Amino acid sequence: MSTIVAGVDFGTLSVRVSLFDSEKGRLGSGIAEYPLHRKKDDPDHATQSHADHMAALVEAMRKALTEAGVAGETVASIALDTTGSSVIPVGENLEPLDEYYLWCDHRAWREAAEITEKAHESGLLAIKWSGDAYSSEWGFSKLLHWLRHNPDKRDKLVTAFEHCDYVATVLCGIRNVEDAPRSICAMGHKWMWNESLGGFPPEGFLASVDPLLKGIRGKLGGKYQTSLSLAGTLSEEWAAKLGLRAGIPIPVGAFDAHWDAIGAGVKLGDVVNVIGTSTCIIGLSDKASLIPGVCGVVPGSVDPQLTGVEAGLSAVGDIFESIASRAGKTAAELSRGLTGYRAGQTGLLRMTWDNGDRTVLVNPELGGITLGWHLTNTATDELFAAIEGTAFHTRVILARMAEYGAAVERIINGGGIPQRNDMLNQVYANVLNKPILVPQGDVTSLGSAIFAFLAAKAFPSIDEAQKALCPPHRTFHPEPKSVIVYEELFRFYKRLYFAFGKKKSEAVAVGDVLPQLRQIAAAARETK
Repeated sequence: MSTIVAGVDFGTLSVRVSLFDSEKGRLGSGIAEYPLHRKKDDPDHATQSHADHMAALVEAMRKALTEAGVAGETVASIALDTTGSSVIPVGENLEPLDEYYLWCDHRAWREAAEITEKAHESGLLAIKWSGDAYSSEWGFSKLLHWLRHNPDKRDKLVTAFEHCDYVATVLCGIRNVEDAPRSICAMGHKWMWNESLGGFPPEGFLASVDPLLKGIRGKLGGKYQTSLSLAGTLSEEWAAKLGLRAGIPIPVGAFDAHWDAIGAGVKLGDVVNVIGTSTCIIGLSDKASLIPGVCGVVPGSVDPQLTGVEAGLSAVGDIFESIASRAGKTAAELSRGLTGYRAGQTGLLRMTWDNGDRTVLVNPELGGITLGWHLTNTATDELFAAIEGTAFHTRVILARMAEYGAAVERIINGGGIPQRNDMLNQVYANVLNKPILVPQGDVTSLGSAIFAFLAAKAFPSIDEAQKALCPPHRTFHPEPKSVIVYEELFRFYKRLYFAFGKKKSEAVAVGDVLPQLRQIAAAARETK
């Protein structure tokens, strides 16, 4: 007998609910949007309302049930992933005290720098498991920023939640911190929680960063578990709102990119580039070992039986859109002009640091650089160079992972952009000199559904669920002539990446770069 479950994916601007049958696959989906709150006078500000999120979840669930043509009572489980680190402070009865600090809220860059500095001063081992630097996108920096800027609410703070944990807490009707789920995925990658080191950094360290963090460690109670454990069961209140049956299991949640990797078919030895507005690079390892400059190595965070490795680029799709918008087009429109472009033909070399460097340099203060401009270069040229630049940056990251034992045998391009942009996939195959696999079908919210199936005991393991549900892959093979060009360009890229990107980098000779870019471009044009 088949089983029906709901997989939920909270993205940056919308939530998607998909209903899956264990034998038939995806039955139907529903999407609902919610606003992102920005401020013109503060480009680092990015918040969202919990009430908006939950209203959108209800709307998307109703749409999914209608499209699938199934009754809510037949849904056996629901699992939810979210963006991260998206942090919300809560007070009495675990009610919100403010809006979410969304993952892309960077107001806490000063707090992140202070945490990093104190960690190195004190020799805090946890910082090494976080890529040797703490980020403004992560939990403690955001919580400290909130504490500093909301003195009237400090005394009301009971705890703070990651979005994936809070939405599960609300759906289960949990009102006590100690009963609340805490995702090892979320807390391990973004809050320096490390079971082998005793959980969070010591109280003394947190208080040394700012006395406002004194006692915070004790407020972050709850059940720290992988997604093979249950957060709880759906409450009567939310069952009625969602049109589902009360009491169905809800597994502990996780971040969207990590579960997207599961939906894309990730296995040991694979890496999945979840390419969207940014790129989250997810890998698996059978051992837990430090990787300098990689922002998270967490046992149980992706596949609960293995160690999850997370890295990424702070800006990808949003760079493409910004280039296109300056030309008065969308990225999709501008991409249509890329047909026939060859490796290195633009003469441009693009460092895609428009939103800083997340991995390997972990430096949010960097900005985008384009070298080799000529009067004849177009917006389409810049777009192609940006695609090449994101591929070069990905190569730097994968080389670092392989150097420290997280070997990469297969590369899967997941996320929305690879589904729509074959040129990007081919460039990645040529730059990385490896076949690039792209799921043939939509895998958004499939990872959530797989964990919902496990909670409903419809499959005995992730591997069995993937075999039944994950779509096959299209393959983009490296093109030998382009590989040769990109090998030469990558030598320049790697040299400039560390020369411009390291705060204390020694002087590096760069006088040969621009002439060489011109020669490579001329050679590419001659081969057309």
